[in-house]
Amino acid sequence: MLQRIKKLQTILKANNLDCLLLHELEQSKSAQIRYLCGYTGDNALLLVLPNDAILLTDFRYKAQIAKEVKGAKKVIAQQSLFTELGKFKQLTVKNLRIGYLEDFLPVKMLGFIKKQLPDALLVPTNGLVESIAIIKDAEEIASIERAVEIADVAFDRILQIIRPGISELDVAAELEYQMKMLGSLDPSFETIIASGFRAALPHGRASAKKIKAGEFVTLDFGATYDGYHSDITRTVVVGKADAKQKKIYNLVLKAQTAGCRKARAGLRGPDVDKHVRDIISKAGYGKQFGHGLGHGIGLLIHEGPRLSPLSNDLLQPNMVVTIEPGIYLEGWGGVRIEDDVVITKTGCRIMNKAEKRLIEL
Repeated sequence: MLQRIKKLQTILKANNLDCLLLHELEQSKSAQIRYLCGYTGDNALLLVLPNDAILLTDFRYKAQIAKEVKGAKKVIAQQSLFTELGKFKQLTVKNLRIGYLEDFLPVKMLGFIKKQLPDALLVPTNGLVESIAIIKDAEEIASIERAVEIADVAFDRILQIIRPGISELDVAAELEYQMKMLGSLDPSFETIIASGFRAALPHGRASAKKIKAGEFVTLDFGATYDGYHSDITRTVVVGKADAKQKKIYNLVLKAQTAGCRKARAGLRGPDVDKHVRDIISKAGYGKQFGHGLGHGIGLLIHEGPRLSPLSNDLLQPNMVVTIEPGIYLEGWGGVRIEDDVVITKTGCRIMNKAEKRLIEL
């Protein structure tokens, strides 16, 4: 944890900042404080100064921070957190340049800061912590890998209950239950179970629809372990697949496999995306693949880098990303296949072990 704070202090100096104010509030979570010092609560400020770091929270978390927080001094606020800022002498220097998280700080809270620190120069910042967190260390990769393993095992178990007549909601509930039994704290996101025509919805969250024989069922879900996320998608057929289903499925599998083979350090997100997108486009389904190829995962389910035509992120060793092409045919259904991979110098390492060949239940 201390090494992460030291890296951030170097970045602050390069950006002419005297302090970075990070917050973790119930209404605007960013996970950045957890990344830097280990705090898992939902009410805290972290002040990162050139040679110091101070974690400020309330009495409810006194015992928690004693156990969790590393690399930062711990202070319990007597009033609301932002009201306490004026008590820190380090922050009352005239024209002190204090960075804040522009993308996450509510306007109302920014007003509180200005009242408490009228002599400070408040500077909006973006991406400072993310520039460190985008590359995962060995401990982070191990946690993601455990979350992936939980999701893989849960997928194998859920195949036993998918059958005609069961609802998407029931499948989602059982899947989330199995992940919890295997050690996941929470699902990574609201579980997507989309069957039949609903499989054409890339984010078709589970509904009351009953699964029918002959339908595709797309399952997009993830587990969390020690705060880190996994994100897996598999598509199965209930019964025997027809010729069109096999054609679409095998095309997506071909594209997804090609993406896993292509991804490596030194390429940019759009390079990998284009490689995969060209395969689908040449087969005549380019317009039916309307989202990016993938995204980073970590303490948040969607992080950098992005594998997308809209991104220019450079892939580097130990980034963890998803590779998830799909084809969606309105009124008929769709297929998406997704793995979590670790970028290496020469390629990528696929974390998932769950079967990717077409499963006919």
